Amino acid sequence: MKIPFVDFNPMHNEIKEEMNLIFSKIYDNNWFVLGENVEKFERDFANYCKAKYAIGCGNGLDALYLILRGYDIGEGDEVIVPSNTFIATALAVSYTKAKVVLVEPDINTYNIDPKKVEKYINEKTKAIIAVHLYGRCADMKELKKISDKYNLKLIEDAAQAHGCLYEGKKVGSIGDAAGFSFYPGKNLGALGDAGAVVTNDEDLMKKIKALRNYGSSKKYQHDYQGVNSRLDELQAGFLNTKLKYLDKYNLQRQKIAKYYLENISNKGIILPNVNNVEESVWHLFVIRSNQRDELQNYLFKYNIETLIHYPTPIHMQKSYYNLDLKESDYQIAKELSETVLSLPIWYGMTEEELKYVVEYINKFK
Repeated sequence: MKIPFVDFNPMHNEIKEEMNLIFSKIYDNNWFVLGENVEKFERDFANYCKAKYAIGCGNGLDALYLILRGYDIGEGDEVIVPSNTFIATALAVSYTKAKVVLVEPDINTYNIDPKKVEKYINEKTKAIIAVHLYGRCADMKELKKISDKYNLKLIEDAAQAHGCLYEGKKVGSIGDAAGFSFYPGKNLGALGDAGAVVTNDEDLMKKIKALRNYGSSKKYQHDYQGVNSRLDELQAGFLNTKLKYLDKYNLQRQKIAKYYLENISNKGIILPNVNNVEESVWHLFVIRSNQRDELQNYLFKYNIETLIHYPTPIHMQKSYYNLDLKESDYQIAKELSETVLSLPIWYGMTEEELKYVVEYINKFK
């Protein structure tokens, strides 16, 4: 048996006719940028997140960048970012010329540790970006207390957490604004790059709508030095179709995660630390092992594909050597980078496939 890390076929085969129909309608309509499909997706995704506004853009990195630009964060400012995240979170800050300030995660949740945040705050700090890593919401209650105390913007990086709930609220509606990615492998994925900002802030919404479109709210009149980061009609149409099924997709991810949690019994494996499976939408199911590389090679030998999210933490990336960070200050991020391993999880995985993965994990010595 061969188990790929992800397989889109079960999902896409079910909705193939709907996706082809939306393609045909957009193709025949001959309107491809910022049209009725984008407007519908922005309206429907905002409603799904229980927020007032959604603004489509080119990708998740742009979404975060546009939020920071919308709040006038730039050179001379500092933004707190988790040390354990995909590099896009940091890049969004760097693109504004603000300084990236890395804070270690909680070893149990892999998300930013609120108890470590305050010591990094000074008069230059303007925002905290809370990443909902792997589909599990960060500790927004404690982070909100901190952001309110110091009058900081609290920004959600929800690129991996579409549909995730936190104390009854959908991610995207908890902080001041949220950036989403719809990269194809996400829980809600387009058929190419796409992203969105979600917020309840009307002024921010208006500014981002202009910033994403060359800084223009009226054709050939440019209020800002903006960018070209527009969600196109095709991707919006595809996302409109898939949004209807997102809860269904997330529910199966939770069932797969539950199976892994209940059946992986190898004592050398550290499983995700959750109180209940509904705490996450399980964009990734990440285990840890002190023999991670050996385990990955062993599983590959039995045709089980795994990935590492992420093998090199930001503070060790060549692109961020300029921060001049001490490796000793980021030991948790380093430990995670050396031990994490993401198992196959996707909509349509069969029980037979799950049994196969679990069997060989439990056999590993």
